[in-house]
Amino acid sequence: MLVAMIGAQNTMVLRQGIRRDHVGLVVIVCILSEILLITSGTAGVGLLAARHPLVMEVLAWAGAAYLLGYAAMSFRSAAKPRAMAVTGSGSARTVILAVLAATYLNPQTYLDTMVLLGNLANRFGDPGRWIFTAGAFAASAVWFVGLGFGARALSGPLGRPTTWRWIDTGVGVLMLGLAGKLVLAA
Repeated sequence: MLVAMIGAQNTMVLRQGIRRDHVGLVVIVCILSEILLITSGTAGVGLLAARHPLVMEVLAWAGAAYLLGYAAMSFRSAAKPRAMAVTGSGSARTVILAVLAATYLNPQTYLDTMVLLGNLANRFGDPGRWIFTAGAFAASAVWFVGLGFGARALSGPLGRPTTWRWIDTGVGVLMLGLAGKLVLAA
């Protein structure tokens, strides 16, 4: 459920899929990143962060700031939607750096994958937590493959400016809601 939320990383995968621009590379980077983050959470990094309230508060405020900035970018894009080019335009290096930034510069990523999923996994004890983690890996892989290559298959309707106006507006509203939730929880 958490991995399916449309945020910076998922929006990027969707856009790259529509552009048909290094889709496989983007999907692989996202899956490997999820494996690293989920494993870290299961191994106890999330539990450690959860036991230190100051760390959680800093993550919450940083996450809220990031989400507010992302909401602003989404609303700006919604105000001036453009047709999505259906051919690739970026170098592999640029695309990798962009997807890594969308993944690791978002504090919400750490809250969701390391803290929340890590805490959920650790409720199952050994070996259950690692079985849960393997299931999270599989769900993540299915999600990113489906999102990246599904967007490619739906590039016609998803390439229209009107569609992106709605998507960007929805993402902006979602990011505002999540930022508010983080601030209220801090």
